[in-house]
Amino acid sequence: MTEYVFLDLRVTRVARLSPTMLRVTLGGDRVDDFASGGRDQRFKLFLPHPGQDAPVVPVDAGEDWFGAWRALSPANRAVMRTYTARDQRPGELDVDFALHGESGPASRWALAAQAGDPVTVLAPTSRDNSAIDFRPPPETKRVLLAGDETALPAIGGILAALPAGTAADVWIEVPRADDRQDLASAADVTLTWAVRGEGATLAESVRAADVTVPGYAWIAGESGAVKALRRHLVQTLGVDRRAVKFTGYWRRGASEEDLLAEVVAGGTPHLEE
Repeated sequence: MTEYVFLDLRVTRVARLSPTMLRVTLGGDRVDDFASGGRDQRFKLFLPHPGQDAPVVPVDAGEDWFGAWRALSPANRAVMRTYTARDQRPGELDVDFALHGESGPASRWALAAQAGDPVTVLAPTSRDNSAIDFRPPPETKRVLLAGDETALPAIGGILAALPAGTAADVWIEVPRADDRQDLASAADVTLTWAVRGEGATLAESVRAADVTVPGYAWIAGESGAVKALRRHLVQTLGVDRRAVKFTGYWRRGASEEDLLAEVVAGGTPHLEE
């Protein structure tokens, strides 16, 4: 059995969560075959080009789907992006989009999305799959989470999965004050919002805080900010570097196509959202 499978889905509804966050709910005959493990479960989302009836993907390529997708004409193959499964219910999958206006194909698609629009996802077939990064040791009692708006869906999923009795210190950077969300959790959560439009940044907010050293830390967002924050946790606060999971979801000045080209050339950038 392969770890991932292509699923043809359709938009069932769209909801604006805040000025810069949009939720697109997907459904379809096979949507329940998406075996999400929750937390920061990521997956590949494939979008059609304007004028196409459906995304063009190499459905029969098996484990070499990426090579087969790359071999297709860029003008014809589906636009590929990586997103987080924010929530899942029988028959429905929620995907939250951090909007950047008309500057990128995924943001443009989300802003225009309507019920019935086709998408394809490369979905995990097992709940315990390699596209989940948040994996604290079972005995962990305190975690630290930090990210910008691109990591907000993942942080929401992680908080929803944390058990009672866990302490979670959380920092989230968003563009505007009204981009803040209510994030449900059974854990004991201390949440700090850093509003970029008011001059606050993620790194500065964490550095200014009286941080209790966590047993496990998870950081995601713009790659430069993530790396700087990891250095602060490890070098200044003394967090064990092995207990820090850090992921660059995007890089300032680079598109996902740029980073995919680096992967092909032998680099190893990690870009999400």
